[in-house]
Amino acid sequence: MNKPLVLLVDDDTDILEFLTFALERDGFEVKSSTDGETAFNIAKQTIPDIIVLDMMMPGWDGLETCRHIRKEESLKNTMIVFLTARSEDYMQVEGLDTGADDYIPKPVKPKVLISRLHAILRRKTDVPQNNNSIIELKDLTIDKDNYTVVSHGKTMTLPKKEFELLLFLVTHTDKIHTRDEIYSAVWGDEVIVGERTIDVHIKKLRDKLQTDKIKTYKGIGYKYEE
Repeated sequence: MNKPLVLLVDDDTDILEFLTFALERDGFEVKSSTDGETAFNIAKQTIPDIIVLDMMMPGWDGLETCRHIRKEESLKNTMIVFLTARSEDYMQVEGLDTGADDYIPKPVKPKVLISRLHAILRRKTDVPQNNNSIIELKDLTIDKDNYTVVSHGKTMTLPKKEFELLLFLVTHTDKIHTRDEIYSAVWGDEVIVGERTIDVHIKKLRDKLQTDKIKTYKGIGYKYEE
């Protein structure tokens, strides 16, 4: 069985050495980089399962590096985890909105990081496969392979988490979904995000899709209604 490949990206070499030792001891294969641009090139060559990416770096910071990764077709199945010493909700929202799959605050405890990485790998491998890559609704067409949406005749590519949130809502229209249910389905139980994260993503979806079909049920949750 192949070892999962993790690419660590941090401008602090002590952190890289520390985390590399912990991950390799736990059975991961590890590559590392001290800057975002080099990390992007390494990622294209090696196609890691997960990239652990420091948010604050000179040159390409974590957000810019994440944007480049998410535009690269060969890396569409690579998961991204942000590391940051900043805990503000808006930073979490921006990081997840850019395309990250998880968010871990510094200082990083190796046991916590390893637990999160295993959880992410489970989410990656346990996603049920649906052969219908195109979902067509009245005013909306969703292409699951290319993360594109056509709304009212306009084609757009959504950030990963916005896309996954929309996909969850349109494929689960049988009930109102609580915030906890949406967090678990889209971000995973182990991911800690700010209370406003879902609200911000819902607002962005409504604005971009120019739709009122994503309904808010105050004090309960959200539901997509045709």
